[in-house]
Amino acid sequence: MKESIPTAEAETQPVEGLLPVEPLLKELSSSGRRAFELPPLDVPAVDPARALPADWVRREPVPLPEVSELDLVRHFLRLAHLNFSVETHFYPLGSCTMKYNPKINEELSALSGFTDLHPYQPEESVQGMLGLLWELEGLFREILGMARVTLQPAAGAHGEFTALLMTRAYHASRGEKRRKVILPDSAHGTNPASAALCGFEVVEIPSNARGRVSLEAVRKAVDGETALLMMTNPNTLGLFEEEVLKISEAVHAAGGLMYLDGANMNALLGLVRPGDMGFDMVHVNIHKTFSIPHGSGGPGGGPVGVGPALAPFLPGPLVEEREGAFRLVSPEQSIGRVRSFFGNVNALIRAYVYIRALGGAGLKRVAEGAILNANYLKAKVSEALEIAVDEPCMHEFIATAAPLKKATGVRALDIAKRLLDYGFYAPTIYFPLIVPEALMIEPSETESRATLDAFAEALSRIVAEARTDPDRVRRAPRNCPVSRLDEVQAAREPDLRW
Repeated sequence: MKESIPTAEAETQPVEGLLPVEPLLKELSSSGRRAFELPPLDVPAVDPARALPADWVRREPVPLPEVSELDLVRHFLRLAHLNFSVETHFYPLGSCTMKYNPKINEELSALSGFTDLHPYQPEESVQGMLGLLWELEGLFREILGMARVTLQPAAGAHGEFTALLMTRAYHASRGEKRRKVILPDSAHGTNPASAALCGFEVVEIPSNARGRVSLEAVRKAVDGETALLMMTNPNTLGLFEEEVLKISEAVHAAGGLMYLDGANMNALLGLVRPGDMGFDMVHVNIHKTFSIPHGSGGPGGGPVGVGPALAPFLPGPLVEEREGAFRLVSPEQSIGRVRSFFGNVNALIRAYVYIRALGGAGLKRVAEGAILNANYLKAKVSEALEIAVDEPCMHEFIATAAPLKKATGVRALDIAKRLLDYGFYAPTIYFPLIVPEALMIEPSETESRATLDAFAEALSRIVAEARTDPDRVRRAPRNCPVSRLDEVQAAREPDLRW
């Protein structure tokens, strides 16, 4: 097989000197220029002062920028070229699985048969869409090893919230009021937040020396008040929880439930199913694992799969096939609707296309590729930075800049900023909290070896810079539109007006 052609990222020599700042449209404005003009009004004009309350009517026109179409297009293209994105740069954002999104997903989800639907249409007129959602649930059931799946939740944290509501309803149906949720100290921050939001008490348990959940700590923590144990597997150090079956047995023996945070599901596809590991519930982030656009607040998706005991409590409606037609129904003990209409349907279409295009064998290759890339990159990065738990990883790994900070004063934050000068987006830093000066690196399966080599080389150069000229790294970035910002002041005193 031929070597991949090196991408632009293979050039690991940074350019020094800040890029020019793109002016605002207001600064580009010139009186009388137009990018678009409306046709003449073909209905009687209405005096705004007569149609609206007086205090709603502007006394002066809105001072909008006046630019030509060409100025407008060039302005936004220049801004777009300043962005770091999956389509322009390597984006190794750990625990977020920032993989490339195939364009075929976009093309098919934009078909008029999907985009022209209205959520208030009668069921009889949207049988094709309901059929697709029914098939998608079936695909998720098989992938997750679960009995039923709700497609309503809008994101992973929303899926957690939904699962915790079902947990509460499940125990209440058994005449129990369990109040404790057990969480590892490496859990995603949304886990304890969701538990607290639903009125549970959070019980934190420590990881062991190998970065896994401590079975001994679980056995000490579980009791008659344990409602749920929330785990991430692979965990946030990118390591597989080898004792997950014994942990599940301990929690179930005490009458509690098991929940899998599916943020790292990309490493499990076709290899192992959450239901087979003893989990009663799991959410999946379709904007991570199933390749829909990620970022900017959505639209995302966090479908939740449940075992047979939890199925009666799922939020409604669910799609079911009855007498040759697809119907929307609600389970008898449903916790109720958790999302307007059915959910982020257009995002779900993208996930459906991705799964059907790859098939079972293709999904398995996704996980295998993600694991191979992560272990290859870990080996390369270990030549420059210490690895927190230097064992075979799954889809991601944690490097630590703690020794470098001790020797040079250069922190994980400084390395992340300097990476921007080399044309790479920074990995997640300072998470998980149990690793000091953490850099959480996830290459995903869609990156080439040439890109991984270039990234490792950039890290190596940055570490070398830190040892010889630490101020250069601490002052980074040097070739972005702005240099190092005061992030504390920016958060406390945001300047949102021109």
